[in-house]
Amino acid sequence: MNIDAEKKFAAGISITSNAVIIFTKLIAGVMSGSISIISEAIHSLSDFLASVLTFFAVTRSAEPADKEHPFGHGKYEDMSGFIEGGLIIFAGLYIIYEAASKLIFGYHVKAEPTIGIYVMGFAVAANFFVSRYLFMVARKADSVSLYADAKHLSTDIFSSLGVLVGLLLIKFTGLTILDPIIALFVAIIILKAGFSISKDTLNNLLDGSIPHEDIEKIEEIIKKNKVIKGYKDIKGRKSGQYKDIELTLLFNPDMKLLP
Repeated sequence: MNIDAEKKFAAGISITSNAVIIFTKLIAGVMSGSISIISEAIHSLSDFLASVLTFFAVTRSAEPADKEHPFGHGKYEDMSGFIEGGLIIFAGLYIIYEAASKLIFGYHVKAEPTIGIYVMGFAVAANFFVSRYLFMVARKADSVSLYADAKHLSTDIFSSLGVLVGLLLIKFTGLTILDPIIALFVAIIILKAGFSISKDTLNNLLDGSIPHEDIEKIEEIIKKNKVIKGYKDIKGRKSGQYKDIELTLLFNPDMKLLP
């Protein structure tokens, strides 16, 4: 399987996994009346939308350069990652609103949280394996959108674990006020991930410089070449999985250039 096909396959796996998890979380949330489970369902819905965006982005970014896009379609991945970050932030803010409302106006769990415990355990396991696979493909392909999707699912693991522990505490202590408190904890994790992804992808969209470590590697390669007498004005930007480098090389004035 070539790298572009593997990227599409990984994005497809993410879409399928998120669809199943959303369905099970919504059922558990409605049956238990738990705001923390419903908040996790909302989180997973943002995961699902992000996965759809990722599938679109990796499909478009794989297309070769054309007349309308002479530098290729790599920016589709950066755009996808930025939108994903916004979706994560929106989900986090919504959960804070719902949890705060429950704390202020009162909260009562309508049912015993056992079903939620099983569902959250399933969500943790599923997201762990899918996110590990996405990280592997993202590193191999240097895909911004796949990395953002994997990061998205990773935050879901920690937030689902938090909800799982909370549901266990509610089951054994009867302290239902823990439910909206746990939902607030989930929201903080979600917001942190959202701002991080948005910051990184916005830097690429605005043609921010590539990391200083990459510039140093380029300088080392140039210095090892005895034909090159000097260099200046090294510039670099990231576009999806590709890095565009621009620099000026200095050669001996007597050097002949072949046509």
